[in-house]
This record gives sequence, C-alpha cells and structure tokens, in this order.
Amino acid sequence: MSTIMENLRCGECLEGERRNMISSVIAGFLFFTGWWLIIDVAAQGPSSAEFPVSYYVCGVMGSLGLFMINSVSNGQLRGDAFTEGCMGPRGARLWLFVGFVVGFASLIASGWIVLGGHGNNGYQIAVFVQNLFIFASGLVYKFGRSEDLWG
Repeated sequence: MSTIMENLRCGECLEGERRNMISSVIAGFLFFTGWWLIIDVAAQGPSSAEFPVSYYVCGVMGSLGLFMINSVSNGQLRGDAFTEGCMGPRGARLWLFVGFVVGFASLIASGWIVLGGHGNNGYQIAVFVQNLFIFASGLVYKFGRSEDLWG
C-alpha cells in the first residue's frame, strides 16, 4: 500500500513550503466553512425550540480541540524541542491526547444531536457538518504540514 502512495506523489506539488501552504489553505477553508454554515443557520432566525443555544457548544469545543491539537509540535512529542517544564514530552503527549478527546467528543455530541434530536429539521445536520469540518480542519493542519522546515 505504501508503494502505491509513493508513486502517486506529484513531485514539487507536495514538497516543503508549498505543502505547508496548501494544507494551511485547505484547513482554513474547512474551518471557515464549518463556522460559516452555523452562522448561516443562526442568521435564518430559527426559534429556540428548533435550535437551542446549547448546540453552539459543540462547535466551540471542536474549535478548542483544534487549537489544542495544533499547539503541540512533532518535536515536542518526540522530546527534541521540549525538555523543560513540569512534565516534559509526556505533558505534550497528554495535551495532544486531551485535544483529540475534545475534538472527538464534540463530533460525537453533534452526531448525538442529529440522531437523538427532537425534530426533523436541517439545523441538527448543520451542527454535525460544522463539527465534521472543524475536526477535518484540525487533522489536515496537524498532519498535512511538514515541520522540518521550522527547525
């Protein structure tokens, strides 16, 4: 399987700073689209029975998870760049794990809103799609960039 992926490389397209730029643009677009979708739903003015204010919590927690995931570099996880502090690389790994838990929890909670929602409107689906885009944005930004250029 890895040889197939190695053969599909597009040369200069996914190397160095260009790869970082492309992944940053894609991640930013996904994050923007997720929040734009929920802002559009709120602008339509649904009643509080159709779209409670508590539905916004999933998006806020998903955004918090995105920032937690991407605040830790790969060098800190390996122990190369972060040796001081109260917990060292172990603390960085714990922070990354908690960030993934927050991201997954917001995605699962938004799925629960869709499946267990009280009403058949598109607002619950918008909450799920928002959180799906935010989580995908975090993954693209974390794993799509090459951090070798920073050091």
